[in-house]
Amino acid sequence: MIISVHIADLGVRAARTALGRPPRPGAVPGLRFATTALTGALAAGPPSLHPGRAALLASWDDDAALDRFLAENALARRLAGGWQVRLRPVRVLGAWGPLPVETDPDAALGDEDGPVAVLTLGSLRLRRAVPFLRANSRAAGRATADPSMLTAVALARPPRFVATFSIWRTVSAMSRYAYGTAHPQHRETVREHRTEPFHHEAAFVRCRPYGARGTLDGSDPVATAAQDPSRPKLAG
Repeated sequence: MIISVHIADLGVRAARTALGRPPRPGAVPGLRFATTALTGALAAGPPSLHPGRAALLASWDDDAALDRFLAENALARRLAGGWQVRLRPVRVLGAWGPLPVETDPDAALGDEDGPVAVLTLGSLRLRRAVPFLRANSRAAGRATADPSMLTAVALARPPRFVATFSIWRTVSAMSRYAYGTAHPQHRETVREHRTEPFHHEAAFVRCRPYGARGTLDGSDPVATAAQDPSRPKLAG
């Protein structure tokens, strides 16, 4: 299986239309899961919403199924002017029922082999929304200050679906943020969630990004990472 992320600036009215009509498995060949979402910038404090920016997160049987969707689907055409990337999952922590993830052992990531994409997925416990936002703000503020993070997007479909999507220059840089001792905000957030969960279910999905098209805020973060002279070029 593969995952795709699509983000486009459509304007408020068009974004509202796109958000209301996510593709449905069964109606789209090869589609396993899809949700449309509001987007925001990750930062310390509440996420800064982009009211005219729409996102689609989806999983597919394979690249051919996604290719058919891109060629034939009206929502895909609306999002085509933005940025999209394909992801091969290589590691999953936790579980998130709406999106069962199969990892690809052939896409395993080493510490220095180019960019890594990370999805965090959750079904929010509404009574834990305020503590979740506080904890997420601490962790997000530290993450976005890290020069190894190339892009980060908050995703939400009220009332329960919350997610983040980020791309990092290397696995080692992402791991230093997530598990290192110098800046413990992320580990503290994980510890708080384990003590009293923010979500009914949640997952952390590490992926190899490939096949990116278009730009996000003026650039393609996958291409930016691949052009880093200190890292080997990522094979497509």
